[in-house]
Amino acid sequence: MWLQKEIRLKPRLRGFHLITAELLHELPELRNFRIGMMNVFIMHTSASLTLNENADPTVREDFERYFNHAVPEGAPCYAHQDEGPDDLPAHLKASLLGSSLNLPITNGQPKLGSWQGIYLCEHRNHGGSRSIVVTVQGE
Repeated sequence: MWLQKEIRLKPRLRGFHLITAELLHELPELRNFRIGMMNVFIMHTSASLTLNENADPTVREDFERYFNHAVPEGAPCYAHQDEGPDDLPAHLKASLLGSSLNLPITNGQPKLGSWQGIYLCEHRNHGGSRSIVVTVQGE
């Protein structure tokens, strides 16, 4: 059995945001899968997805600080600046983190570790709402 659904996420400020519950709320069909794989893909070049700590919010704050330090705005080597100083760093951060996650499904739920959650990594100051495509294959 296959399922594919596009989900529009609410706009968020720049930073790392847990979206696990929001995604699962939009996927009631997932409970029909006993076993399978779920691909979660973000349809943007200035935001990304990652899987990490879901309990302590300081981890998400530290992610933001680290990536802002590693990929700073306004570096003199950047040529692409048409959409503002946060645009090219957002593209670089999105490439470093990635645009998709592959997760196992067990008994209608993603099989995540005890402390794992899905992050929307918003790299723009005003990124707007983001579209996610979820594709599930299983039985």
